[in-house]
Amino acid sequence: MRIKRLTIFLLALSILFIWIVSTYIFFPTRAFNNEMGKMKHIMKQLDELEGGVSQIMGANKNILHEMASEYDLRIEKIKKATEKEISQDEKLKKLQKSFNGGPVIPVIVFACNRITVIRCLDQLIQYRPDPRQFPIIVSQDCNDLQTKNAINTNYGDKLTLIEQPDQSDIQVPPKEKKFKGYFKIARHYGWALNQTFFKYNFDTAIIVEDDLDIAPDFFEYFVGTYYLLKHDPTLWCISAWNDNGKSNLVDMENGASKLYRTDFFPGLGWMLTKELWTELAPKWPKAYWDDWIRRPEQRKDRACIRPEISRTRTFGKYGVSNGLFYEKHLKYIQLNDKFVPFSKMDLTYLLKNYYDEPFLKEVYDNSIEVSYHNLRTLVLPEKQSIRIPYTKETYKKAARAVGLMDDFKSGVPRTGYRGIITFHWNGRTAYLAPPRNWNGYDPSWS
Repeated sequence: MRIKRLTIFLLALSILFIWIVSTYIFFPTRAFNNEMGKMKHIMKQLDELEGGVSQIMGANKNILHEMASEYDLRIEKIKKATEKEISQDEKLKKLQKSFNGGPVIPVIVFACNRITVIRCLDQLIQYRPDPRQFPIIVSQDCNDLQTKNAINTNYGDKLTLIEQPDQSDIQVPPKEKKFKGYFKIARHYGWALNQTFFKYNFDTAIIVEDDLDIAPDFFEYFVGTYYLLKHDPTLWCISAWNDNGKSNLVDMENGASKLYRTDFFPGLGWMLTKELWTELAPKWPKAYWDDWIRRPEQRKDRACIRPEISRTRTFGKYGVSNGLFYEKHLKYIQLNDKFVPFSKMDLTYLLKNYYDEPFLKEVYDNSIEVSYHNLRTLVLPEKQSIRIPYTKETYKKAARAVGLMDDFKSGVPRTGYRGIITFHWNGRTAYLAPPRNWNGYDPSWS
């Protein structure tokens, strides 16, 4: 058995030896070596390729990491901006409730690209009695970064900044290209008032533009007249502005507390209600909103309250209107400097039911009629009120003779009430008045 196993082992060993010798004889080593060289070269190239791929994958990994980081930063910015907007919205909505039994009235400051808005904002913050009663909302158009930074840097949480999102170009008729600014202003007003009344749900608001100075009793004036606006349906605005408010045309000595009704919409610091905006918003014009609002179909025989001495004054010589009227008129408007406690005064005499009859009696029965021709030469009783009559043909000459603005808007003269312009002349009250049988404004007067 053992011999048999040994024989088989020796046979296998012999066969293995013969195979090795045959392989060496019949297969040349050069070919084998060549194939091995090619294999090594291929392996080297694969190694280099693998190294290149690794480098590319590493670079791509870094790029993907940077992109992911940038994405995270952008998401965080969007999140913070959204949280800020929500925070502002919540802050404004919380302020809708009454303040110590009185109204909460936001002041909307319309801004664009003038950093001089800080002059206006400084005064609003200085004079407002309480930020909870008078939150300030700056509505900015134009995307002007310098103005935006000036607002954010100087005021922080003292006010709320909202930005008009629609900065698209406005198509205007070829003849009105130079008036495109008026189209943008109307669009901005419409958006901001929608935000104020429909999004934040305020009941009343005061509108101020970025080029207005305000009087120390600016807020007191609006608080005192607020209830007139809310309870007299024949009123549709309270204005802080007197179009004929030059120092020589107002009672500088005793006029600080004097208020009047006017059929002319004055603007330039004015208060309106949500009810009025709900009426006007669906038909809001594309341009020239202030002239549009003065048309009979908007005014509907409603009046505004205006002061003897203005509670606002414009310092904006340059703007969309290119300084129209500024040098000749606006820069001479007198700004009130005496604090009047309007909220503690009885102002019910300004309600239409109490105002019209005594006013007309004073104008037509208790004043002396004089002609504008000899106004400067007449010797009149001391402090006796005077009435200067006018017709369509004589109005402009009479107005210019005493220094009043002589233009009309939809037939209504500036500061006019029932056609009568009240002003001050040489220490006395004066009225530029139509005939006693006056029966309404004629829109054709211009």
